[in-house]
Amino acid sequence: MARVERFEELIAWQKARALNRALEEAIASAKLRQNYGLRDQIARASVSIMANIAEGFDRSGTGEFEHFLSIAKGSCAEVRSHLYAAVDGGYIGQDAFAMLQAQAEEVSRIIAGLRSAVRASRTARTRP
Repeated sequence: MARVERFEELIAWQKARALNRALEEAIASAKLRQNYGLRDQIARASVSIMANIAEGFDRSGTGEFEHFLSIAKGSCAEVRSHLYAAVDGGYIGQDAFAMLQAQAEEVSRIIAGLRSAVRASRTARTRP
């Protein structure tokens, strides 16, 4: 298997980027753009997913990468929570909610898998 050299090659980052684009489109086309607080919170949390994957990847060690992946997963949960507020407040429709939630859940699962792989790699290197 080829070694990943850039964070842009990570499927987790690619999927987080796709989620961010989908959220931006939903914000632009929904009543959500009128609720500045909720709109900005969703946008910041979404960008945070991508940013933490990238930052962790370019840090010096696997322990730091694992930590930043944990933060990215937390930001993904934040997005999912904000989506409930958006649908409950009538800012997005049920169909958009279901699609965005499914995408966010997929990103969360992929990040969890990557975090497990990073942890296993780190553990394997520390064993005698």
